[in-house]
Amino acid sequence: MNNFMRVKALPGIRPMAAFAAIVLLLSSIYGCGYRPAATAGNRLDSNQNIWVAFIENTTISSTAQTVMRRALLEEAQIMRGIAPAASFESADLRLSGVLKSYTLGTVSYTAADRARQYRLAIEAELELRGGADNKLIWKGILRDVQEYPANADLALQQDAENAALVAASHKLARKFFITVEQSY
Repeated sequence: MNNFMRVKALPGIRPMAAFAAIVLLLSSIYGCGYRPAATAGNRLDSNQNIWVAFIENTTISSTAQTVMRRALLEEAQIMRGIAPAASFESADLRLSGVLKSYTLGTVSYTAADRARQYRLAIEAELELRGGADNKLIWKGILRDVQEYPANADLALQQDAENAALVAASHKLARKFFITVEQSY
């Protein structure tokens, strides 16, 4: 490679400086501590099954705990192929929790000062245990929100709130399984 080609390939940079910059870049990338998020120790496996206990409800919603439980079971199956267990005793993974908060708030208003959009927020404290010794795998509090449109018809308004609860529960369940595997 002659000097003319070097100048064309990296204009304004000397070949030795370019080599040093590449070596420095590669050493910083490989030495920075990145690792796969789900290592063998915390990866949830499709050979496992899960028992989701009745979610305790300390909120005003009479159906939120059922929706949350269903979302956790569905997301376990969708994301990791983990099937529901037949009983608590036969489960490889045991999930329990408390629905701590269910709040509704107005996000925006119309020009006539009427609600245009609402926000539903849920917060749950979840605990995952596994193995024959029922060892604690993960415990923490997760929160998620879902916005939904306001409607003058009370039945349609209730349907929109219920759909928002389902969506927020599924987002929270996805967040739970990702968080467990990343051991946060």
